[in-house]
Amino acid sequence: MNSRIIFATGNENKMKEIRMILQHLNMPILSMKEAGIELDIEEDGSTFEENALIKARAIAKLLPNDIVLADDSGLEIDYLNKEPGIYSARYAGVDTSYDIKNQMLLDRLEGVEEEKRTARFVCAIAAVFPDGTEETVRGTIEGRIGDKIVGENGFGYDPIFYVPEYGCTTAEMDPVQKNALSHRGNALRKICEVMKAKEEL
Repeated sequence: MNSRIIFATGNENKMKEIRMILQHLNMPILSMKEAGIELDIEEDGSTFEENALIKARAIAKLLPNDIVLADDSGLEIDYLNKEPGIYSARYAGVDTSYDIKNQMLLDRLEGVEEEKRTARFVCAIAAVFPDGTEETVRGTIEGRIGDKIVGENGFGYDPIFYVPEYGCTTAEMDPVQKNALSHRGNALRKICEVMKAKEEL
């Protein structure tokens, strides 16, 4: 039985979502920073899964007795050949605000008809366990790119990601609804099943 999960991220918005989705586990979930780790990890993989594993392995080397989880997530826009994809966080520069990134994508899709604006959020989660075994899972949510920035909730590309079945962007959803549908929620629930199967929970 392991006492805690370390999540290899420094993103506070992401940690808030992760803790909400995994609250039923009743075990401490710490970010890298909370675990006392400051590490600049170069994500040079060619897929979401590879990048998630790179992060998880780097932290697991330093904390071999904990379950280490890492995610790599992003937005794929079909009309733009699945850009920004694995470069979602770095699109237009790491320090560029998402207001600017979102507007740039809207500008690139200007005049493109609705049915060609299909997109998805992808989240790959990698787990490295104390016994050295590794697992990866993937969660997605399908939608399309809206024609304007809408909504105050969420973060990142949420204000331009429109989900037709719900008639709103993921930035207009309340956190409980979003977590039930989101790529990250789906992937975290899958990794929970993997952990249960390994009897780590």
